[in-house]
Amino acid sequence: MTTDRDAGKGQPARILLAVRGLCARFGGLHALDGVDLQVIEGEIAALIGPNGAGKTTAFNCLTGLCRPSAGEVHLLPPGGRRRRLDGLSPDRVAACGVARTFQNIRLFPQMTALENVMVGRHVRTRAGVLGALLRGPGTRAEEREIADAARVLLAKVGLESVAGEPAGSLPYGSQRRLEIARALATAPLLLLLDEPAAGMNPRETAALDELIRRLRDEDRVTILLIEHDMRLVMGLAERIVVLESGRLIAAGTPEQIRSNPAVIRAYLGEAP
Repeated sequence: MTTDRDAGKGQPARILLAVRGLCARFGGLHALDGVDLQVIEGEIAALIGPNGAGKTTAFNCLTGLCRPSAGEVHLLPPGGRRRRLDGLSPDRVAACGVARTFQNIRLFPQMTALENVMVGRHVRTRAGVLGALLRGPGTRAEEREIADAARVLLAKVGLESVAGEPAGSLPYGSQRRLEIARALATAPLLLLLDEPAAGMNPRETAALDELIRRLRDEDRVTILLIEHDMRLVMGLAERIVVLESGRLIAAGTPEQIRSNPAVIRAYLGEAP
């Protein structure tokens, strides 16, 4: 599907992530049942659905935290070769160019905000285990580069003033933004955000909206988010995919999704 953004440039849409027949079964539970999904390079897309629809399970399958029971996940980087992601470990998925945040914050609370972001950057480091142990000039120079890059990312998400503060001491909204900075430290092509606005007040949500737009427009990061705040989703996403009980029931623009009878039934339990 070509987005308005693509059409305005006169360029055809280019698929960055292609998911075919994705299944995840846990005993007798079909958390995902044959889901097909495409994410277009340069778009902000949303994955929505009622509680228990399989959204976070889908993210887990895309990022190596859960091995799919069936199906394929392919990343098609610009100018690079197609990479199959299903079956890879989370660190290898991140190295391929897919990063994520979590519904439940997973920072290192005793480490500083700067150190949390630096941890994310290590997926792109050159020094191996021996270099880290010996701490030669090359390793020390690389660590300085990592720290400098981390400070830039903290500034991008508005947290430069708390770089030396323990992550666990930061306000909830700041911890959410710190998770985004840590994910960005892996230099992703595709950023998956799992309920990034959860627990935020309206002011924090508005700032998050602006941040996500900047990441796409200025840093050219493609974004797929899970979110229950429908006002944020409808105002931010260019394309929306809807799951119900592990199955894809709709995909389209916000206008198409808002009036889709299957989506209305899934959320309200009744026809429009």
